[in-house]
Amino acid sequence: MESSEWKITSKFFFVYAFGFLTKVAMEAEKMNHHPEWFNVYNKVIIELVTHDVEGISNYDIRLARIVNQLYHNENSESYIMET
Repeated sequence: MESSEWKITSKFFFVYAFGFLTKVAMEAEKMNHHPEWFNVYNKVIIELVTHDVEGISNYDIRLARIVNQLYHNENSESYIMET
């Protein structure tokens, strides 16, 4: 997993990238806090920012922790591509 500023980038096999985003979407919906993201084939980029405060809020930190946990769960199941 790469990190650049407020971005989290992961490379998965395609179907698992989609599955990972679906899991993140379900958690984000529960929080009513929706990230900006980008997905092409096996690359996932998630940007967390709260536009209302023009920066990072507690919601972003909370969602980042959830995303991190989901990422590690996917990684432990060997869905991450070796780079």
